Amino acid sequence: MSKRAVLEVIALGVEDAVAAQAGGADRLELVTDMAADGLTPSAATVAAVRRAVDISLRVMIRPADGFAAGDVDRLAGTAEELREAGASEFVLGFLDGGGAVDLTAVERVVAVLDGCPWTFHRAIDRAADRDALRKQLDGMPGLDTYLTAGSADGVDGGLPVLLTEAGRSGEPGYEQRLLVGGGLRLEHVPVLLEAGVDGFHIGGAARPRGWDEPVSVEAVTRWRAALDAR
Repeated sequence: MSKRAVLEVIALGVEDAVAAQAGGADRLELVTDMAADGLTPSAATVAAVRRAVDISLRVMIRPADGFAAGDVDRLAGTAEELREAGASEFVLGFLDGGGAVDLTAVERVVAVLDGCPWTFHRAIDRAADRDALRKQLDGMPGLDTYLTAGSADGVDGGLPVLLTEAGRSGEPGYEQRLLVGGGLRLEHVPVLLEAGVDGFHIGGAARPRGWDEPVSVEAVTRWRAALDAR
């Protein structure tokens, strides 16, 4: 029997987190400011969500819109604050001006995380060379997941890339879980499952009434059922 696929839901706070868990989510990605595609939440929010739910919680480390690291000392300080607030899993990803991975920034933050598991997020979809990025990050402590749509434009355009990368699972640089998100729809699920993808990430799809409304338990339940129907 194949293992259950992971369903990760974006949460902005406690209400979202509780609803996502009730609907069958395995994991949360905790962010703030979705107008900027998700920035670092406050330490207080992290602590409150950690108290409210017991599922896995990955916390965004992203200081501003875009994929530049900015002040690396400040980034490292943010990581320390989040850990003190109870965060033990993270989401991050930084590129330099040429679209290559900013190894200096990633290594500095990962040193603070000290082995905590983390996801390299959709910055990979903006990378000049995604294969080179994966090879450069191969062996980085704690890196166990890539969140990707296969394309900067979303899963519709990135599906061929996702299927190719799923087929490379286990190769150097491709040993991490493929967590598919970014314009992901229920009709994408069967072909991704068939290809061996076992990670799915939803944000707007968990909020049929838009980002001004909380996560819908019913919407998450529908996704859980679709992932389990195989």
